[in-house]
Amino acid sequence: MFWVELAVFLACIVIGAQIGGIGLGTIAGFGLMVFVFIFHLPPGSPPGTVLGMIIAVITALSVMQAAGGLDFLVQTAEKILRKKPRQITFLGPLVSYILVFAAGTQHVLYALLPVIAEVSRRAGIRPERAMSMSVIASLQGVIASPVSAVTVAMVGVLAAKNVGLGQILMVMIPSTIVGVAAGILSVWWKGKDLSEDPEYLKRLEEGKVKAVEQAAPLEGQARARAIGSCIVFVIAIVVVVAVGIFPELRPVYQKVTEDVTETGQVEMGRAIMILMLCAAGIMMFLFKASPEATVKGSMMKGGLVALISILGVSWLGSSFFEANQNVIVQGISSQIQSHPWIFAAGLFTLSILLFSPAATIAILAPVGLALGLGAKEMIGAYPAVNGLFFLPTYGTILAAVSFDQTGTTKIGKYLLNHSFMIPGIVTTVVATGLALVLSSFVFK
Repeated sequence: MFWVELAVFLACIVIGAQIGGIGLGTIAGFGLMVFVFIFHLPPGSPPGTVLGMIIAVITALSVMQAAGGLDFLVQTAEKILRKKPRQITFLGPLVSYILVFAAGTQHVLYALLPVIAEVSRRAGIRPERAMSMSVIASLQGVIASPVSAVTVAMVGVLAAKNVGLGQILMVMIPSTIVGVAAGILSVWWKGKDLSEDPEYLKRLEEGKVKAVEQAAPLEGQARARAIGSCIVFVIAIVVVVAVGIFPELRPVYQKVTEDVTETGQVEMGRAIMILMLCAAGIMMFLFKASPEATVKGSMMKGGLVALISILGVSWLGSSFFEANQNVIVQGISSQIQSHPWIFAAGLFTLSILLFSPAATIAILAPVGLALGLGAKEMIGAYPAVNGLFFLPTYGTILAAVSFDQTGTTKIGKYLLNHSFMIPGIVTTVVATGLALVLSSFVFK
């Protein structure tokens, strides 16, 4: 019966991933119905705290977008890129990493990719180099960001090990930065120069290459509101990081029930929810962020898709794991304990199928804990959750291909020989290897 249940589980993931969007969550819901109502498996548990944290973070980001803060961040990034056009292969990925690190989501990259492509073309630099690596750098920025959905999910899972956000960031930030640097080197001399590329010369002759129109800059009160919302959001991030690094900053409270006084401390997950909702409220009140624009913005839409996907997939995984825990634990525990890289390989593989690092962590991280992996192994393997580039079907990959009018950024004839494969593998391997080393020092 185990193999039948596993087949249903994998089929739901593959079909849902092919449908895309909220299809992953809804098809997972169908699988959950089969597990519970037909196979009579335990229903498992949806990750309530993780979903709550994601809702709070997405709300703050959406309010900042409605106040113009996201446009301000992107326009600031544009100025940096246009000042040093010859260094676009280095600056493009670096700015992408920083922007995604601050925003906590890859959605901001869609506004930056056309700029990177155009700056590269005007500088005579092959756009494929900067474009492919910018997408990979954004993946690394997500797992290093203190406010991303995947980091929130990781914090929620590792709370059982008394591991805080600060400890995760101590490993992730240097690991991902070094990984991005290695990835940049892997594409620095990739392909022919733009002036010698036959595909570009053909498109140029046919008049298919057009200039990108620059967005109108923010001015006056709109600019002031945008800057103000960014400041509030950045302060919120700093406070979240501080509360994670220094647990004593989290309030201690007392609860009296039937003449019994219980003392507790605010959990990290709830602290993130409170601080992010507070930041959203301040931005909405002070900087006139429209509630209607907040709900209709791309951030809220993308967050809703992530929520539904994580709800369905993690709940499906929870039901499958609870029903087959003994089989899974007894079958692979000894191998994983002896070879942590097997857990990393599992993260990489599942992320390819799920197109969601957060959903991957929500499913596999609890399995790792149940198998006896410590914080050292879990955090060391964490960067391997970035397998989204392996199949050229992820949103930012498709966007990068379409935005590069020169045709140098492409999906290969044989599907896997695409522009993102080499920098993706190099970056992920280097970041994971360094994370395993650093985590051995942080968690002695």
